[in-house]
Amino acid sequence: MTDEIKPDATQATTQDAQLTAESMTEGKEKMPSVDVDADYAAAQQFSVSDIDRTPEGAEAADKATAHQFATTTPSETNSQTLSTGDPSDYMAMAKDVGASTGAAGNVDDDLIQKALEKGQPGK
Repeated sequence: MTDEIKPDATQATTQDAQLTAESMTEGKEKMPSVDVDADYAAAQQFSVSDIDRTPEGAEAADKATAHQFATTTPSETNSQTLSTGDPSDYMAMAKDVGASTGAAGNVDDDLIQKALEKGQPGK
């Protein structure tokens, strides 16, 4: 796919670029064309070196990208939940969750009322 470049002298960043763009629009210089597909194909040729196309190169690439540390395979764990329907089980679970919040101290209605009267949170 060949695209033709349409220069705009007003967007040129240097005086040389502006003069070149003006020359192209006046027809004094040839308009450059870009073949994107050909450029892409050429870039693909440069992206792989000749050594990488050989078995030795493939072996060297595997060695270079191999894991350096041993990895363990995770073991499968099975967890089973037993639904008892007993509300006390849920209350115990809620207490456990509430205790793990890390909140310091006990906050009750009197403490909140005092804080509102002072306008500052209590210490």
